Amino acid sequence: MTRASVRWFYMLHESLLSAYRTVILNKLRTILSLMGITIGIFAIISVFTVLDSMENNIRESVSALGSDVIYVEKWPWMPEEGQEYKWWEYLNRPVASMRDYQQLKKRMDHARAVAFFGATQSTVEFINASMENLTVWGASEEFEETRDFDIARGRFLTPFEINSGKNFAVIGYSIMEELFRNIDPVGRTIKVKGKYLRIVGVFEKEGSSFVGGGSMDKVVLVPIKFLATVIDLRDDRSNTMIWIRAEEGIPVDQFKEEVRGTMRAIRRLKPSARDNFALNQSSVLNAGIEIIFGIINFAGGFIGILAVIVGAFGIANIMFVSVKERTNIIGIQKALGAKKYYIILEVLYESVLLSIIGGAIGLLLVYAGTLIVRNLYDFNIYLTPGNIMMGIVISTIVGIVAGLFPAVVASRLDPVKAIASTF
Repeated sequence: MTRASVRWFYMLHESLLSAYRTVILNKLRTILSLMGITIGIFAIISVFTVLDSMENNIRESVSALGSDVIYVEKWPWMPEEGQEYKWWEYLNRPVASMRDYQQLKKRMDHARAVAFFGATQSTVEFINASMENLTVWGASEEFEETRDFDIARGRFLTPFEINSGKNFAVIGYSIMEELFRNIDPVGRTIKVKGKYLRIVGVFEKEGSSFVGGGSMDKVVLVPIKFLATVIDLRDDRSNTMIWIRAEEGIPVDQFKEEVRGTMRAIRRLKPSARDNFALNQSSVLNAGIEIIFGIINFAGGFIGILAVIVGAFGIANIMFVSVKERTNIIGIQKALGAKKYYIILEVLYESVLLSIIGGAIGLLLVYAGTLIVRNLYDFNIYLTPGNIMMGIVISTIVGIVAGLFPAVVASRLDPVKAIASTF
């Protein structure tokens, strides 16, 4: 190690020790400095943590829909690119029908599975307990091939039970927890829309979903023919749709065009006529998510930066006070030969140290908040390594920026005047 490097190491070590002693000795000033940057870092990192968690949860919900599945429905999920959402045109479209489903099964060449669904909202009753506004799904036998799921208890419906419209059901995990408490629901009977259903299984817990159909936790799944006995599947309120999963190796865009051509043929549309159905897919939602969260992240970041700037001004003011208090010491250091960069580094060390400590406290508060939210609510929220790194980097930059001007002012003090000054 050369003499110059030893001198630099000694200078850095002494500057750090001096900054540390100043921070420890001036506890009130330190606390005031920490409060500003702590609040700032807490604000900006908590905003990004919540937004990132929301985006991840929504994307997970969308991924549950399947990237290789086309949904034939009456209403499109999003407006076509460059166009407005023409609800007045969609209003007159027919709903997806059982005939459409049967014809698609016959005519599609590259479909791995074609499933038909209907849905309604209903109160579910068990003895003297009940749950309101639960989703009751009616599904055809291809449900297992178009939707990934696990069974926690019991079993799934058999093809015979589905095709014959048996009054059997598989319920979501949350229904079991809230309606049955400590009772095993398998084999028990529930009442839905005045009819009794025997429970044969319980879906594995999937967690909350931001997308309709994304989670099975509060769903009662029944055979589609049973659902047809309690609601009219030709009615708009039946929410009928057809799920079509592509064979492996078939590009989704190519498959979508095959579905479009087949549906147009089934409904006997003229070449010049517009589609009277919607073909939805998860990629459409992902594109919309990127646009929405791009805007929200910008707005959230702007608000968080304002809070950080307030914290930076707080540290800058405290550093000016610190320089004023140590004017005599700085004068002595300069009289003994301390260079300008040594004085600058000493002040910057104190500023950065304060900022990083404040940022670390802010990150700890965000982490504590995520633990509280996860325990109290069914919402997956995490403080990611990227956000932790962002907090540390922002804290360091704030410390440098806030301390630079006071440090330069301190380095330019005249030694004689500085020694003679009084605070």
